[in-house]
Amino acid sequence: MVTENMVGSSPRRVSLPLSSQDASSLRVGDEVLLTGPVFTARDATHARLVAELDTLGVLPYGLEGHVLFYAGPTPAAAGRPVGSVGPTTAKRMDSFTPALLAAGVRGMIGKGVRSQAVREACALQGAVYFAAVGGSAALLATRVVSSQTIAYAELGTEALVRMELQDFPVFVAIDAMGNDLYASAADEWRSRSAEESS
Repeated sequence: MVTENMVGSSPRRVSLPLSSQDASSLRVGDEVLLTGPVFTARDATHARLVAELDTLGVLPYGLEGHVLFYAGPTPAAAGRPVGSVGPTTAKRMDSFTPALLAAGVRGMIGKGVRSQAVREACALQGAVYFAAVGGSAALLATRVVSSQTIAYAELGTEALVRMELQDFPVFVAIDAMGNDLYASAADEWRSRSAEESS
């Protein structure tokens, strides 16, 4: 469920799992606070998930409708479920993403630009790519309420982990219509630079 902050229109609070209605209501550039379950998944986990998807024909581990967080949480520390957890570079997952979105993954959290194929897959499947701020892993860990390894424990920090978030701060980097914050920001910068130089 998406609700607006009582003080103003930003940030928007979003309950997870992300419904198709909530996904379609978000717009590129929206500042969002996520609350609910996500599943961490990096390169090695993505490869295994896609292999299992190919074998089973459905997403394993009940991932349909959920958000994947491109992160590798460190072991519990300071009385928290994880020591630190920050976004990793999302483009490393680009080759796996269209298949996972087509199978039912509803959103992703990472950092950095995505490929044209991912933008098109978001528009086709009504999925959302959220960007989290890199370099703030210790701070982001304070927004994790619980953490449980679900699969691939032998991968260590790259295991599939279910984490419960509370008001986890992100921005909508690609919305469910395929609009891309990184691309629009670059276009705006080029336009302003051209105006200033003329």
